[in-house]
Amino acid sequence: MRWTGRPCLRTATAVTVAALLGLGGALGAPAVRASEPGEDRLTDLVNPFIGSEREGNTFPGAAVPFGMVQFSPDTGHNTGYDYSDDRVRGFSLVHLSGVGCRLGGDLPVLPTTGEVTLTDHAKYAARFDHATEKASPGYYRVGLRSGTGGDASVIDAELTATGRTGVQRYTFPATDKANVLLNAGQALHRTVSTKVEILDDRTVRTAITGSGFCQATRPYTVHTLTRFDRPFTTSGTWRGDTVTAGSTRSAGPGRGGAYVRFDTTKDRTVEATTALSYVDARGAAVNLRSEGGRSFDGVRDGARRAWEDRLDDVRVQGGDPTLRRTFYSSLYRSFLAPNLGNDADGRYTGWDRKVHRAKGFTYYQNWSLWDTYRTQAQLLALLAPRESRDMALSVLTVGEEGGWLPKWGYGTVETNIMTGDPVTPFLTNAYQQGLLEGHEERAYRALRRNADGVPPADSPAVGREANAEYVAGGFVPTIKGRPHAKPGDSDYDHGASATLEYALSDAMLAQMARDLGHEADAARYAARAQNYRRVFDPSTGFFRARDASGAFTGVADPARSTGFHEGTSWQYQWLVPQDLPGMIGLIGGRKAANDRLDAFFAYERLLKDPGRTAREVWVNGPYAYYNAATYNPQNEPDLIAPYTYLSTGQPWKTTDVVHAALTLFTDTPTGMTGNDDLGTMSAWHVLSSIGIFPVQPGSDTWGLSTPVFERTDLVLDRRFHPLGRLTVTAPGTSDTARYIRSVRGDGAALDRTYLTTGALRGIRELAFTVGAEPSGWGTAADAAPPALK
Repeated sequence: MRWTGRPCLRTATAVTVAALLGLGGALGAPAVRASEPGEDRLTDLVNPFIGSEREGNTFPGAAVPFGMVQFSPDTGHNTGYDYSDDRVRGFSLVHLSGVGCRLGGDLPVLPTTGEVTLTDHAKYAARFDHATEKASPGYYRVGLRSGTGGDASVIDAELTATGRTGVQRYTFPATDKANVLLNAGQALHRTVSTKVEILDDRTVRTAITGSGFCQATRPYTVHTLTRFDRPFTTSGTWRGDTVTAGSTRSAGPGRGGAYVRFDTTKDRTVEATTALSYVDARGAAVNLRSEGGRSFDGVRDGARRAWEDRLDDVRVQGGDPTLRRTFYSSLYRSFLAPNLGNDADGRYTGWDRKVHRAKGFTYYQNWSLWDTYRTQAQLLALLAPRESRDMALSVLTVGEEGGWLPKWGYGTVETNIMTGDPVTPFLTNAYQQGLLEGHEERAYRALRRNADGVPPADSPAVGREANAEYVAGGFVPTIKGRPHAKPGDSDYDHGASATLEYALSDAMLAQMARDLGHEADAARYAARAQNYRRVFDPSTGFFRARDASGAFTGVADPARSTGFHEGTSWQYQWLVPQDLPGMIGLIGGRKAANDRLDAFFAYERLLKDPGRTAREVWVNGPYAYYNAATYNPQNEPDLIAPYTYLSTGQPWKTTDVVHAALTLFTDTPTGMTGNDDLGTMSAWHVLSSIGIFPVQPGSDTWGLSTPVFERTDLVLDRRFHPLGRLTVTAPGTSDTARYIRSVRGDGAALDRTYLTTGALRGIRELAFTVGAEPSGWGTAADAAPPALK
């Protein structure tokens, strides 16, 4: 068929689309009952605007737990939305909570009025005021002012979502020129090419090929299908700056898109559903057929119920309303990723660029592993183990189909962002939590290959890029100016921290190897886990980068050290969770370690004013990673650091530092500490508030600190937690009464500062007794988490 103009309603194309979608003439369906006023709704405690200012990089738009679609406004910020902005460029389909570089933003859609003459969304962006904004889990609303001067008019825009669709409702003024612009050619990532097709007078299809996240990556394609609830009166497309009324097709590089127009002089409301697929146009149609067909109100209520069900697995008592709001907002963000990767028919695009079908599991994508292996993976294993199992199986599938396990995967491609070997603790955590039952040897084979080798030159992955030098000499050399063989970060740029990360991963893999009976491998990896000692400089008492000859390189001052990724030697000194006793010995024993920790956390000043210390001493800007000798609660290398006091005989100081860091989470747009990094910081907040934290990520060890709530009830999956629940109590806990006096598990005294996963699963109640002064609890020599062997 030759595309020459807008097809009429009864063309063959229109009939084919309607039959394909199975939707008939409209998307309407009876609305599902909303909650009655006064009902206790945890979703009312969630503020999606937290972290949307000062580079928290969260998004306020609509999504369901782990959904493929995150339907949210873009205001011109690098990663989507910034609360400081006052213009909306469009509502796009893909956003990841807290990423540090531009990513997603596919198909920004914007309602306007009047003639369509501009094709750059920075120029046609609509003004808005925060007074008209409202956001809650699964729902977003804003009033847009379209046009200028006396021609300006207010359009009410509402968004909601299912797992694979974004649903929009626009209430226009009375006009015969109510437009919806579908901009396929502009996104947050670099758009390579687009294809836009107006299929009939209700339906628009696009294919968007994009690339990039921090650095260039292989291109990937997303497919969309948008179905309106009523016919549009006219339409057109654009390519570059040229708008062509009546055109039904636009394809090629550069800006491209479509507009559709409605007469809203009588019926002012327009609804539409957009389905997303990473497979093909058929996949978008399948997703629209499967999840479309409901009214906006029905979808919104369904999204709210999905979030209520998810949030209701954690019930807290005590604390003021602000404390509860920040907690549930962090819990909400912890469930935003990873994301559905397969269509409703099970098909997905693998990392081999071929189409596969998920059988026996749901395929997930988007793997910020350097971040999430430290906190979010453990929280999801506890609260969402079925999904966590499928996520782990998805990572294994990526390794099998793509040729190598991922490091930082977005959609269908590897970005190679960050350093080290984060996939190992991610998967060994899944193993330790019992999520890989029936797949243990499969996972071990993949991890062994990753730990002992380097991806081939034709693989897009870098894996353990410096493994040859590390295995041979025990450290990753820092080589300045070395050309990057592949897009992304290079371990050779950050040899000191890469060495620490490799050694941590080796320790976790050694545990798995020993459990599975691979004794020789276990001994070999356990020995390599001690390689952190190879980058320790006795003359400074700190870790330090080595060059290719083995000589220490860079300045000796640990606050100005080189070879550490997003941090300094001060901030990486405690990233030895596999052997803190050994690390403490290197720097002179417990007293020397405590003195250094006190200086690192500005502990004496913290005791006098914890909130101010956190903001004025620790935090120096969202990306201030270097030239610092103090704790950085905004970045991943320091997430475990406050719990080091559990290993130095002063566990009360862990509570002091953790509770000071928790003050950085507030119920405001600036209330996020650093980038959220797909739920990493949010999960830290949740776990630290409950009082259990994964102090040896990749193992089964949970450190204990004082809960901030008097009671927390966790509903757990009986398949993985036979008792089905866990209650954590701390009567009287407060800013002043924050020190642990004793801990009991179902009445039995617990004198150690940690629990294993097995022990955690065997108790119904973890009871803390707290007081206003430090006690002797947890100070015995054998109370600390032991070194991994």
